[in-house]
Amino acid sequence: MSILQKIKNTVRSRSIHVAYVDVGSCNGCDIEVLACLAPRYDIEQYGIYVHNNPREADVLLVIGSMTPQWVDKLQDIWEKIPEPKVAIAIGNCPISGCVFNRWHSYIEPPVAKYIPIAAQVPGCPPRPTEILNAILALAPTLFNDYEEKKQK
Repeated sequence: MSILQKIKNTVRSRSIHVAYVDVGSCNGCDIEVLACLAPRYDIEQYGIYVHNNPREADVLLVIGSMTPQWVDKLQDIWEKIPEPKVAIAIGNCPISGCVFNRWHSYIEPPVAKYIPIAAQVPGCPPRPTEILNAILALAPTLFNDYEEKKQK
């Protein structure tokens, strides 16, 4: 890898763009993700920016229990995110369905059956610091050797 590519990857890893999608939650995790934007946690000081447009994102945060209505929509959103990309499951609902996963319910956990999940943040709801730590833990690996992978 050239020196220029190393510099690009270093800069990219310090400017992470996040989009989040709620596939059917109770809004507990949604509130915690939005709390990350508040002055107390201020994720923008770490170079993490939240977008509504998946075409501008590097990281997709998936919140809520997977329902049949969201299967195709979530896969479409995942395809719109440019490479390199990762997804993080936030809360117990996308990981296991949590309290909504009952017999004869319209919940189809886990989200990992539909899109590749790079990290999971368990909790009902998880704390904003845990969400922030998950994003920051994936930052160095997100753009690691991206230029070499793209050329192959």
